[in-house]
Amino acid sequence: MFYDPRHEPHGLPHDPFLSLVAPRPIGWISTRARDGVANLSPYSFFNAFSTRPYVVGFSGTARKDSVRNAEETGAFVVNVASFSLRDAMNASSVAVPPHVDEFAVAGLTAAPSRLVAAPRVAEALAALECVTVQVVGIRGAAGGEPAAHLVLGEVVGIHIDESILSDGLVDTARLKPLARLGYMNYAVVESVFDMARPKPPA
Repeated sequence: MFYDPRHEPHGLPHDPFLSLVAPRPIGWISTRARDGVANLSPYSFFNAFSTRPYVVGFSGTARKDSVRNAEETGAFVVNVASFSLRDAMNASSVAVPPHVDEFAVAGLTAAPSRLVAAPRVAEALAALECVTVQVVGIRGAAGGEPAAHLVLGEVVGIHIDESILSDGLVDTARLKPLARLGYMNYAVVESVFDMARPKPPA
């Protein structure tokens, strides 16, 4: 099949795009609003974009609480959603008013960060403290108002639970990070294999 998503329906029960761009790591984003209320929400439109400096980003439709808080307060934390926290991660995705603290909804502990005002998930095995550097409105080729907003942040602090280290390396199979596959499908990293980069011909 082929379809142009700008002009014709796909005719399938659910949007296939989200299952074709997969797996997508989950950015479990915590922020603090200007009035002090903590916010926590998972974003499957999330990834890392640079190593010098370390830059990560997440995208949300409209101007959700996480986007607004990260822009207004200049900070957010990316908490790694691992398999053991899957139910709490899912619970934090519930749509609630801005004055509701999703940490409490999900039964999680909001721990203070070292370098930013946004709290982090104490139970998470890894977390990235971020300073907001840019908020980009995402538009289609035809222009118009942004359909979503990409929040980019520089990672200024990294928390790693030593239980996921093996011989000085992060053991992804121990971390068991969750990924989104589209629809209501998720995956967990439990099996890892190595592939060496090919050397250029002599």
